[in-house]
Amino acid sequence: MPSVVLALFLGTSALAADLSIPTAQGEVTLAAPPEKVAVYDLPALDTLTALGVEAAGVPERLYVARLESVAGKAAPVGTLFEPNLEALAGLAPDLVIVGGRSAAQKAAVEQVAPVIDMTIGEDLLGDARARLEAFGTLFGREQKAAELEAELDRRIAAATEAGKDKGRALIVMTNGPKLSAYGRNSRFGWIHAATGMPEAADHISTANHGDAISHEFIAQANPDWLFVIDRAAAIGEAGQSAQATLDNPLVAGTNAWKSGHVVYLDAADAYISAGGYGSTVSLLDALTKALTGQ
Repeated sequence: MPSVVLALFLGTSALAADLSIPTAQGEVTLAAPPEKVAVYDLPALDTLTALGVEAAGVPERLYVARLESVAGKAAPVGTLFEPNLEALAGLAPDLVIVGGRSAAQKAAVEQVAPVIDMTIGEDLLGDARARLEAFGTLFGREQKAAELEAELDRRIAAATEAGKDKGRALIVMTNGPKLSAYGRNSRFGWIHAATGMPEAADHISTANHGDAISHEFIAQANPDWLFVIDRAAAIGEAGQSAQATLDNPLVAGTNAWKSGHVVYLDAADAYISAGGYGSTVSLLDALTKALTGQ
């Protein structure tokens, strides 16, 4: 998307200074730092929390256990899909951050306050790093951001080393009894990028919802490693678990199953707040631990 420049005025503090940061919709010029922020994007909230920035307003439901403590300190301002504009107006934030699931609400929220879109794209690791740097600049936490970025790079390097010569991987998301596969260029393709592990199946769609697959597909792909994300568990839906869905003779015949190389990733980290600093580090650690047998 071509860069655009949007001037947003966030108060009259004598300490404010204009600066430009990259967003999902191009460069945005802000008067920073904002003093009161409402956040409708959970990866952004995750990264801000890691930086020590407290949000004044957050969605009513955060899904991610690591972020639950944030809810007790911030005002509820609706949901990811339906912002409460009255509550938001009462909060009177200097800036609102949207992204991902809430990005479609940008125009509505702009009726109340300036908004930036910090959606994490398919280049999850690159975007996670870019958002960390941007937030560090915006909130005057450059040193902290640099420290966190160095730690992120260390975790990526560890996952890459752990993935060497470990064979082919298949990424599967379950949704109750339904199965979808995701490839290198998909929303979960960062797992291949981080571990360096090749795909177990060719020609997997890059569609956001993946390719609908069957147990037969997994058997034919015969991955050495199977990385699993349980969507229903991520959003708190009752129903068949990923473990139950994959408990099938065809899957049991794969190299991954027979070798104990089926890895159930934290569903909320992988599906809800993917690209947030805490979630990314946690998932990288989980991959490294699984691949090294620790």
